[in-house]
Amino acid sequence: MITVKNIRLPLKYTDDSVCDVLSRVLKISRNSIISANISRLSVDARKKNDVHYIASIDAEIDGNEKKLVDKNKNAHISVRDEYCFPYSKSLKTKPVVIGSGPAGLFCALMLARAGASPIIIERGEPVEKRTETINTFWQKGKLDIESNVQFGEGGAGTFSDGKLNTGTNDIRSRFILKEFVRHGAPEEILISAKPHIGTDKLKPTIIAIRKEIESLGGEFHFNTKFTDILLKDGKLIGVKTQCGSSVEVIDTEYAVLAIGHSARDTFELLRDRGIEMQQKAFSIGARIEHLRADVDECQYGKARHFLPAADYKLSTHLGCGRGVYTFCMCPGGYVVNASSENGLLCTNGMSCFARDNVNSNSALLVGVLPEDYNCGDVLDGMKLQRQIERSAYELTKGYFAPVQRVGDFLGINTGRKSNVEPSIKPGYSFCDISKIYPEFISDSMKEGIIRLSEKMSVFEDMGAVLTAAETRSSSPVRILRNETYQSVSCIGLYPCGEGAGYAGGIMSAAADGIKCAEAIFDNQK
Repeated sequence: MITVKNIRLPLKYTDDSVCDVLSRVLKISRNSIISANISRLSVDARKKNDVHYIASIDAEIDGNEKKLVDKNKNAHISVRDEYCFPYSKSLKTKPVVIGSGPAGLFCALMLARAGASPIIIERGEPVEKRTETINTFWQKGKLDIESNVQFGEGGAGTFSDGKLNTGTNDIRSRFILKEFVRHGAPEEILISAKPHIGTDKLKPTIIAIRKEIESLGGEFHFNTKFTDILLKDGKLIGVKTQCGSSVEVIDTEYAVLAIGHSARDTFELLRDRGIEMQQKAFSIGARIEHLRADVDECQYGKARHFLPAADYKLSTHLGCGRGVYTFCMCPGGYVVNASSENGLLCTNGMSCFARDNVNSNSALLVGVLPEDYNCGDVLDGMKLQRQIERSAYELTKGYFAPVQRVGDFLGINTGRKSNVEPSIKPGYSFCDISKIYPEFISDSMKEGIIRLSEKMSVFEDMGAVLTAAETRSSSPVRILRNETYQSVSCIGLYPCGEGAGYAGGIMSAAADGIKCAEAIFDNQK
């Protein structure tokens, strides 16, 4: 299989036009092309009067494909390599995977296929029941601190946009996309340069992955909390769990810590048990919400009628050197209440597959460095998150989110009524959100909005709405591991994914889960 990148296609391309371009680029006849399929498709809208696609095409060619690639001497033409999990054997004891987000699920899937019969520990509920619990919170403000937007089967990404784009060239990436499709995700994620499943399509996909793991001998323990690690001479010998009032010790030599970025009580447990961690940079801010039609017009111009809801990704460096950027942009989506602790309030963004809500939103984040919060405890970043979330909760005296018009936040009174209706549930209250943050964060957000408006005109809208507080974009700590993927403090313990500080989204977390599964087998040699 040959991959040809950076192919320009019109918005109304056909299979014939794809083959025509391919034959021209490869300098071969049309008859030599056995098959041609688009493997990546992105919109180039830099010139509004010339909006088109940029594609990568996978092609099967009649003849020696490697010789053809060598002959063309083009950096955009290469032979595609496919990933295959390289192991198939049992382990001394059943491995335990703690957490069933993308890192945990893909780690468990690989272990199960290899014949290792993993045990998956998940403090929250299976996704079917979890959905009901979250909807109850969004409707009535009744929070379940063990099963919510952060905790439960599928992880935090299940109630987000289901974004599957990644900035890495990891060979496992396409394998992961194919696995999502194999388990029910829309096939178009194999093509899109910025693939997304949407929370509605992601839920049944996760259930299908769970069922395969179970069919291969894996066990899921839902509503079960990881409460301790058991060590002997620096080696893992077991983990302790609790389900209701029932406590269980699972003997194991392998435990994968795929705990997610919000397992704060688990971070405290690991610190107290001497598992080495370090502070890391993360980000804090708010959600900014615009009308979807305005974002589409700004990004695509007249071509918006032929294209799906538009996204954006912006960043700027302030005069002080601090970074402000947008993250996890949800076209045609909703701002959601993502709280997971009593008396604390945080937000996230969510889209369904259709991305057809009236608003679009994104996180507007300020970079936070260890020197901004360090007071001597490795978990000081987590404490800063909690402080801001507590302030957000207390400002509105409950789980109604604090919101503010951009113009009011900037101190610019335009007198124009906002067209943007905040989408967060169970509700919201207009107030001065700057009271929530340390001054360096609120001041940076204000300057950041002004600078971003110079890059994208929709940020000039003083009627756009900010919803506070966005604090969970990434983990505030890294659980240190060595080149074998094991904790530097404990042989047999595998810090994994976003919560451990080694991933930043569904794709990179899933890839890290696979790497940890590989490492478990590699370390048996």
